Amino acid sequence: MEEFRVKDKTLAPQGHLQIEWASKHMPVLNLIKQRFEREKPLKGLTLAACLHVTKETAVLVKVLVAGGAKVALCGSNPLSTQDDVAAALADSGVHVFAWRGQNTEEYYKCIDNALDYMPQITLDDGADLVGTLHSKRQAQISGVKGGTEETTTGVIRLRAMEQDGSLKYPIVAVNDAYTKYLFDNRYGTGQSTIDGILRATSVLLAGKNFVVGGYGWCSRGIAMRAQGLGANVIVTEVQPTRALEAVMNGLRVMPMSEAASIGDIFVTATGDINVIRKEHMQKMKDGAIMCNSGHFNVEINIPDLESISNSKRTMRPNMEEYTLKDGRRLYLLAEGRLVNLAAAEGHPSEVMDMSFANQALCAELIAKSDKLLTKVYVVPKEIDEKVAELKLQAMGVQIDELTEEQKKYLSTWEMGTT
Repeated sequence: MEEFRVKDKTLAPQGHLQIEWASKHMPVLNLIKQRFEREKPLKGLTLAACLHVTKETAVLVKVLVAGGAKVALCGSNPLSTQDDVAAALADSGVHVFAWRGQNTEEYYKCIDNALDYMPQITLDDGADLVGTLHSKRQAQISGVKGGTEETTTGVIRLRAMEQDGSLKYPIVAVNDAYTKYLFDNRYGTGQSTIDGILRATSVLLAGKNFVVGGYGWCSRGIAMRAQGLGANVIVTEVQPTRALEAVMNGLRVMPMSEAASIGDIFVTATGDINVIRKEHMQKMKDGAIMCNSGHFNVEINIPDLESISNSKRTMRPNMEEYTLKDGRRLYLLAEGRLVNLAAAEGHPSEVMDMSFANQALCAELIAKSDKLLTKVYVVPKEIDEKVAELKLQAMGVQIDELTEEQKKYLSTWEMGTT
């Protein structure tokens, strides 16, 4: 088995600095690391992780190693790996297989490299690791105790596997923890997506018609941050309750077919396929910018874009100009992949602190349990609330506690109007 595969091992010194900086802003993980170092809850276990190889992920990996685990890590997106961080992890003895700019074959080869270490626990972001185990390496599944899933798209895939009977081991949906999606998905995606757009384009958002595909938690965050920068935010949705919420939040809501002709910037974050396609691109104004913050590069139909284009050229890093057959120019950021990770650095460390704290504690839960059923679990309430308590503690925030009288009132039905 290969020990590691990274772009350039000499980048390790800068990577160590990046990891150190992230760790300073991830106090919850540091508290968990201190306990893991004492208790070694993952001793003797091998964990395979398919995650964005960023400085924040590196902090999580170090927590898992402190808990006694052997970790094999591969990237969950071909453009999201921070090469200096990957080099630093390899320098620290982690079996890391990731570099920025992988092609599809290399991407899946790195997943195979991680799975060669025969993990008992999997940590996934998008379910490609789990999908590979279930489709190509089924003989290994009997040795897997369970796994976790980080993102909305992956949870959707895994619940589909559970529903049709394909899922072969238990998964904890970390994405669905309150301390994950209310903060990571909303505040993290909101800030990092805007960061990626600005780094790639350097355009002014104020006054622009900013179209957000979807209004789930990630899209809510994107819309909120764009609105705060003065953009005229338009939301497209298929779910009536979410559309109604967007209206009540003061946003314009309309079909993509209508938004296409007036939008200046388009961002998708739905977890579904072909949110923006040929029929929409044919209506877009000259100079319209398209990007995606959903996990896979399928939300913007790139084959459709290429089919209506005469040529393309790279205008700036992470920005391609497509010249259409009628002379209009459309701009695609980060090859339609996660713009917040491909064109920026991903979510801020402070929100990943909570998401990855859930990952670490759920890995510990799986390690200690022999009675999990083959299904997709929600994160236990006690873990979710523990993460919130630790975050508040780290921020120096105190909250009230219920009195005994209040607890009694909430647990009975006899006490009403007096």
